[in-house]
Amino acid sequence: MTVTNETAVPRKGHWLSRWEPENPQFWDATGKAIAWRTLIITTANLTMAFIVWFMVSALVVRLPGAGFKLNAGELFWLAAMPGLAGGSLRIIHTFLVPLYGTRNVVAISTLSLLIPAVGWFYAVQDPTTPYWVLMVLAFLAGLGGANFSSFMPSTSLFFPKRQLGTALAIQAGIGNFGVSIVQFVTPWIIGLALFGSLAGEPLPFTRAGVQSQIWLQNAALVYVPFIALFGILAWFMLRSVPVRANFRDQLDIFKLKHGFFMTLLYIMTFGSFSGFSATFPLLIRQTFGGFPNAPDPLAYAFMGPLIGSIMRVIAGPLSDRFGGAVVTQWSGIGLIACAIGVSFYTAPTSMADFPYFLAFMLGLFFFSGIGNASTFKQMPMLFEPRQAAGVIGWTSAMAAYGPFAAGLMLGYSITLFGSPNAFFYWAAFYYAVNVAINWWYYARKGAPNPC
Repeated sequence: MTVTNETAVPRKGHWLSRWEPENPQFWDATGKAIAWRTLIITTANLTMAFIVWFMVSALVVRLPGAGFKLNAGELFWLAAMPGLAGGSLRIIHTFLVPLYGTRNVVAISTLSLLIPAVGWFYAVQDPTTPYWVLMVLAFLAGLGGANFSSFMPSTSLFFPKRQLGTALAIQAGIGNFGVSIVQFVTPWIIGLALFGSLAGEPLPFTRAGVQSQIWLQNAALVYVPFIALFGILAWFMLRSVPVRANFRDQLDIFKLKHGFFMTLLYIMTFGSFSGFSATFPLLIRQTFGGFPNAPDPLAYAFMGPLIGSIMRVIAGPLSDRFGGAVVTQWSGIGLIACAIGVSFYTAPTSMADFPYFLAFMLGLFFFSGIGNASTFKQMPMLFEPRQAAGVIGWTSAMAAYGPFAAGLMLGYSITLFGSPNAFFYWAAFYYAVNVAINWWYYARKGAPNPC
């Protein structure tokens, strides 16, 4: 790792020559403006990344009604595939910023999102599109999920430790709003001929015996200009912190015991948030879709990610004030209660059970959002800046498998047991193990590593 301390001017186009966020004079005179500009631009790009990553979860619930011949297992696999890709590609993104710098990574990663967006625009216009093509495009949507593991470590390098909880919570929380945006916008954007015949013809859509016309392609096309704009903006306006390390140097994070524990904790929080965000619409459809007055999944699905995102923003300053470990402890306890609680309403006899099911599911988003912020406060307190950035990237990569794991396990749970409860019981057990780890090492009085 090399950090130079010269005049705070760009070097080689986008590399800063000096970066000392812990120096009050440097921070007030120079650092603060650069850091907040970086946060704003990177957060806008991260929001687009989450939109593309969860675009598939908003589309799959509409595909059967639009004439796509897909069974429940295939739909869950489509919803799970972006998670598999996102987690796998995040492993690569973990190491990119010290190699190529913030400007290059953010700009190029964002522009790569045009591939799945344009691909889905074409694919959903034809119900005979082969399933393997849909699976490839679902995998490519995982490019959006990958970006988190380079964007967030980058931001952790720009701010002093005393503000990292707030800065990371703002970026991740607003970025997470992308999930709510795509799930909220999709139902009405596909009902309008926004671009006329220039964007293709509508498809007949049947729901509860009623037929209408929808433009599924709008759900992808509407974001294309924003992806291009934000990617170009990043290229011209971002700079890179002079924290450099080759690939071998960065592997030292795998020797850190607390890196492993923080990975488990972040899987508990963001793994839950991302997993439930991807599967919530299908879970509503699978559990309550058989009733005559069944709810429209996308009329409710956006609520969960919205609540989780808001709580992530709110919990950041709280974690700065009270300590990340304490906030994580309450997050885990809440997750246990909600995972057990929702299992009582997954075999409904009428729509009267739906409000209780919805409340416990939203509770899972509420507490996972809190923990998403608090765990990111803990990591920079446990490790030096470059290692903290690497641990944030790696834990983010592992937690990004949430949509894949949740989609796969919920699908198997329903197939084997006729109910998603096996999954929720396993989740509650996992949460309990993590609450114990967090309490012992970080949250209890006299903990060896309070953070």
